[in-house]
Amino acid sequence: MKTEKIKVGIIGLNPDSQWASKSHLPALRQLSDTFEIIGVANSTHESAVKAAAVLQIPIAYENPDALIASADIELVVITVKVPYHYNLVKAALEAGKHVYCEHPLGNGLTETEQLAAIAARENVVAAVGTQMVVSPEVIYLEHLIKEGYVGKVLSTTIIGSGGPWSDEAIAANYYLYDKTNGATMLTIPLGHTLAGVTKVLGGFDTLAAKMINNFTTVKLTDSGEIKPKTSEDQIMVIGQLKNGAAISIHYRGGVSRGTNLLWEINGTEGDIQVTGPLGHGQFVPLTIRGAQGKDTELQTLPIPNEMYEGLPDNPVIRNVGEVYKRIAADIRNKTKTAPTFEDTVALAHLLNNIEQSSKS
Repeated sequence: MKTEKIKVGIIGLNPDSQWASKSHLPALRQLSDTFEIIGVANSTHESAVKAAAVLQIPIAYENPDALIASADIELVVITVKVPYHYNLVKAALEAGKHVYCEHPLGNGLTETEQLAAIAARENVVAAVGTQMVVSPEVIYLEHLIKEGYVGKVLSTTIIGSGGPWSDEAIAANYYLYDKTNGATMLTIPLGHTLAGVTKVLGGFDTLAAKMINNFTTVKLTDSGEIKPKTSEDQIMVIGQLKNGAAISIHYRGGVSRGTNLLWEINGTEGDIQVTGPLGHGQFVPLTIRGAQGKDTELQTLPIPNEMYEGLPDNPVIRNVGEVYKRIAADIRNKTKTAPTFEDTVALAHLLNNIEQSSKS
C-alpha cells in the first residue's frame, strides 16, 4: 500500500537566499516520494508569491499564520531569522503541526526551554536542524569511538573558523553581528559543531570560558556603512567531559589562511583527526584520519561506501535531507530519531554555561 506523502509548508523561503533555497528545497525535492511541498509564507505576501512562482510551489500563503492554520499543511518548516523563531514555532506547535526549525531554536535558553515544553505537551514531532549529528562522518566517528579505536579518550581539541564575525559583512548578514539577535558565532558554528562533538564524546562535566570581541564595528561592504558589532569573534573553552577527557576549544571569526576546522581526539590506544574547510561542522565535508597501535602516521579512515549510498554529494543537502528522513520516520512510527527540542535544550544549556562563564 502506498504511504501518503507528508505535506510541507515552508516559512522563510526566498529564491535569492543562501540557505533554505539551497538546502531545504533540494533536500525535499530529493525526497519527493516522501514529502510534498504545498506552500510558502514569507514576511510579505508579495515575497511569498515571488518565491512560489520562481520555485514552482503551489500556494503562496498571505502570511505565516495562514500557512500554519492551513489544513493542507502537516509539517511546518521554519528557516527565518532567529528572533522570529519563538512566535512561529509556538504557533505551529499549538496548531498541532509537526515542526522542523533551524538551529538555534530560540533566542537564548529561556525561549528554547519554553518551546521544548510546549512540544512535549502537544505530542508532535518537533525537530531542530542540528544537522551535524546525522552526517555520515559523525555517525562513523561515533562508531569508531564506541568500538575503541582510540581506547580510553584522554583529550580532545577543536579549532574552528566561524566564517563571518570579523570586521566586514554584507548588509543582509549584519543581524549576525548584533548579539541581541541570538545568531552569533557561539550559537551557530560552534553550537552546531558542539552538537556533533557531544554526540560522539558525551557531555561536559565542567568548563571555563572566555569570549572576546576584537572588532567593535563592522563595515558593510555593499554600502560602505560602519555599524556597531556586539557579537564576539573569539571564543575559548577549556574543561572536562563526563567521560573524564580534557577538552579545549578555540573558535575565531572570519576565515584563516591556515586551519579552518581541526578536531582531534587522543586516547590510550590511538588518535583521530577530523578536518574540514570551515568551522561549521553541519555543512562542510569532513575528512577523518587516524592512527593506532604501532602506526607512526595518520592515515585516512574511509567512511564505508554504504553510508553514502543513495545520498547526494553535496553535504549541505545530504545532512538536511537526513534530518527530513528521520522526521518522516518519527511521524509514521512515533519515534524520536531526528534531533529533538529536548536535545536542543541540553545544547542551549551548554552554550549558556559558556556565555555565563565568560562573563564571570
